[in-house]
Amino acid sequence: MIRVKYADTVITIMGRTIAEKILSRASGSPNVVPGDHVFADVDLHRTSPARVLPIFEEEGIEEVWDPSKIVVVNDHGSQESIDEANEKSQARQFVEEQVIEHFYDVGHGIGHEVLPENGHVRPGELIVAADSHSVTYGAFGAAGTGVGKTDIAYISATGQAWLRVPETIRFHVTGEFPEYTSAKDLVLYIAGEYGTDVARYKAIEYTGPAIESLPLDERMVLSNMAIELGGKFGFTPVDSMVTDYVDERTDKPYEPVRADDDVDYEATYHFDASELHPKVSKPHRVGNVVDVDEVTNVELDQVFIGTCTHGKYEDLSRAAAVLDGKEVAPGTRLIITPATREVFTRAAREGLIEIFNEAGATVTNATCGACIGFASGVLGEEEVCLAAQNRNFKGRMGSETSEIYLSSPETAAASAITGRITPPGAV
Repeated sequence: MIRVKYADTVITIMGRTIAEKILSRASGSPNVVPGDHVFADVDLHRTSPARVLPIFEEEGIEEVWDPSKIVVVNDHGSQESIDEANEKSQARQFVEEQVIEHFYDVGHGIGHEVLPENGHVRPGELIVAADSHSVTYGAFGAAGTGVGKTDIAYISATGQAWLRVPETIRFHVTGEFPEYTSAKDLVLYIAGEYGTDVARYKAIEYTGPAIESLPLDERMVLSNMAIELGGKFGFTPVDSMVTDYVDERTDKPYEPVRADDDVDYEATYHFDASELHPKVSKPHRVGNVVDVDEVTNVELDQVFIGTCTHGKYEDLSRAAAVLDGKEVAPGTRLIITPATREVFTRAAREGLIEIFNEAGATVTNATCGACIGFASGVLGEEEVCLAAQNRNFKGRMGSETSEIYLSSPETAAASAITGRITPPGAV
């Protein structure tokens, strides 16, 4: 709580949220409140040359504002088409001409994992990027968000973002996650119970002992899918797990930001993790959620485990624990895509790739690939897929007539074994 004297009146200002503190610091505007609009200095910017260049050329802009604070990642595919190859080549030329210091070409992996792995994401910073799942950086205490191409071009040129200070809601989770349930089941539960607009242009803070008990990879699922709840930002706790990870990857200073104890949240939702059951989103909405037991009659052509949501090491480890010693059902293909080269290397070293291979899965290089219908798992007409990813919109993975169900990696692995949607404890 802050007391400010204005004229002869003492005004009491309640405690501030994480988003308010970061945007206040970045904009140089003390005590911003929800609804304010600010020009904020961006600490790190992931740009998209394909989106930026046409606007730069139209407006006569020749240089980015600071090549040391810009990152380019060629991650959405591995040049599976001529158009995509040309786009990747354009990005390489842009990086060279603008002397961009941080560039990750095809093969490094998905940007939302590549950036924290390489020390670019630090607590308390503002990161604005050309992809909606940049909210993932909230797992490291950074205010990460995505904006459109005009905003991206403006930020690339000026280093500033025009943002509305969001209201903040809190999801407070107690208890312990039962076996075979995880962060994904919690997010799907929230989407099904409260809708995918429950946090529309709001910041989310995930709190409570159940959240604090989660490994960092699992916390990233919560932040990553904040956008599927409408969120502008999605924060999980900044503790020693986070700071140890960051300190191993960068020696640049940072200042962790935490919410004040007396924050007056717009809303607080309470959950008991011990009451969770494995969930599935049915086509074609993330919020079309049921317990996995309700869709066990759905036969599958494909199961996919990967993306920025579920291509991390913890995700692959959970899937491997279910698949170990078993085989993928005839007529069902299982595609597994590690999120980054680093994840792939660790998975190989720890024996996970061998488990996947012996089960009959196809393990691909690190890319966004199947999730967005680019490669390595594109769906044909009327095919049905259970995907451990973030979205199941019509046509997202290929044909408009295909159907996508969403689940956790554990449920996906179990379903690959039976060839139909299956609870993870049933195999």
